[in-house]
Amino acid sequence: MSGHSKWATTKHKKAAIDAKRAKAFAKFIKGIEVAARAGGADLSGNPALELAVSKAKKNSVPINNIDRAIKRGAGLTGEVVDYTEIIYEARGPQGSALLIECLTDNKNRAASEVRVGITRNGGTVADPGSVAYLFNRQGVVRLPKGELTEDDLLMIVLDAGADEILDEDENFAIVCDPSDLRAVAAALDENDIAYESDEMEFLPSMKVELDVDGARKFLKLYDALEELDDVQGIYTNADLSDEVRAALDEEQ
Repeated sequence: MSGHSKWATTKHKKAAIDAKRAKAFAKFIKGIEVAARAGGADLSGNPALELAVSKAKKNSVPINNIDRAIKRGAGLTGEVVDYTEIIYEARGPQGSALLIECLTDNKNRAASEVRVGITRNGGTVADPGSVAYLFNRQGVVRLPKGELTEDDLLMIVLDAGADEILDEDENFAIVCDPSDLRAVAAALDENDIAYESDEMEFLPSMKVELDVDGARKFLKLYDALEELDDVQGIYTNADLSDEVRAALDEEQ
């Protein structure tokens, strides 16, 4: 899912792998439906759909599911697909902030479920704009480090528009202006470097480091929101030190 950060790799994450996989599939299917509704079912004439299908295939979404999503989105099955993108803002423990990105066909349901998910898990629903200013919308490409060094990677993507490379434990995250995202991904393709995701994300301008108690409460809140069907991504300025993550891992 979108919105990963260093703390999100902790083994404290309790969601089952198959459940996370199903949620990821649903996200890609929605993306295909939205693109097909906006520009039609022809991939050659609909770049957004071609990109959405490419991402789905890259993440092992079954081709039958992809084909059904294209037809459903384009209105070829008689179904009406009409999704609305909504971003909710919340405060978590110890001054942490969250942006919750939803893609839904029922705004009332999404609003209700997100509000309940926040308030029942120790968070506070924030007023519009009171959290969003802490984040910047940027393009992010994530890839496993493998044998690559940061300098090697920078040489490949710098001319394509990369602004910086973040070290996220076992992965690198290449950050760029949203308009340069496709060029950065293409530079990796040209050099036969496989990457896991290339998405628009909200990155925090400053991070808030949580202690063990705050991290425990925050992860409960994050997990509850991540499980909601309408939630496409969660972005946060919360951060965990190596010591805090180790302490959480020992609790398992």
